[in-house]
Amino acid sequence: MYVVIGIVILLVMVFGGFALTGGALGPVMHAIPHEMLIIGGAAVGALVTGNSLHGLKALGGGFKKVFKGPRHTKQDHVDAIILTTKLMKLLRAEGPVALESHVTDPASSPIFAEFPRLLANKELTALICDTLTLIVVSSGTLEVHAVEEVMDNAMKTHFHEMHEPQHNLQTLADALPALGIVAAVLGVVKTMGSIDKPPSVLGGMIGSALVGTFMGVLLAYGMVAPIAQRLKQVLEADEQIFHAVKQVVIASLHGWPQPLVVESARSGLGHEFRPGLSELLDSLRGR
Repeated sequence: MYVVIGIVILLVMVFGGFALTGGALGPVMHAIPHEMLIIGGAAVGALVTGNSLHGLKALGGGFKKVFKGPRHTKQDHVDAIILTTKLMKLLRAEGPVALESHVTDPASSPIFAEFPRLLANKELTALICDTLTLIVVSSGTLEVHAVEEVMDNAMKTHFHEMHEPQHNLQTLADALPALGIVAAVLGVVKTMGSIDKPPSVLGGMIGSALVGTFMGVLLAYGMVAPIAQRLKQVLEADEQIFHAVKQVVIASLHGWPQPLVVESARSGLGHEFRPGLSELLDSLRGR
């Protein structure tokens, strides 16, 4: 929502300010479609050249994230802490054998069934189940730092893939001013081919060429770069739930008391998603 509002404010202030200071919008609007054909076409071509089909699909998904916001709600973070705490409590109370069926087939697990939104999150479910499966097959003999390193590697790989669309958008933002210059240069070349025309005609053609530079800079710093920044914020918010799960697992393996385990996970969440400690402990008791 705020993305749309921001773009509207940008366009109104730029073009409205130009009109209020006596600028004629007609020539600019006439030139924009032609300049955008060059700039936009070059941008799309560059994206296709530099990405696989998977990367292009991820870029489309990144745009959706910008407008939809973070995937996980505050309740999702609460549920993730509760789910992981229940699994670690089962491991500590009844041993690896009792936990095995839950982590090898989470779709059939009554514990996972309590949290359908988390179960639908394949990446998060995989992090939990793969980590706990390692603990199960090793009969609990793994060193805690080894488990933490495995989780860190899995999260690092996933986060890298998550951020690829954001990096692509930022690269595009960096390239757009240059693509605007390309469009402007072509406009100048066109103008030079009509050098015998009257000054009024040449002035209009030069003005149209400069619109290419203007659009490249406006798109880069007014739209694409802010969208890339917003996507980065959304993705970083989506990472928090993974860190909370990891903290529960590692703190539990260290043998910390449950309230301390829960607090270690809760305190690492941003204020937007962080529940109160009493609220979280009450939710645990209710489960």
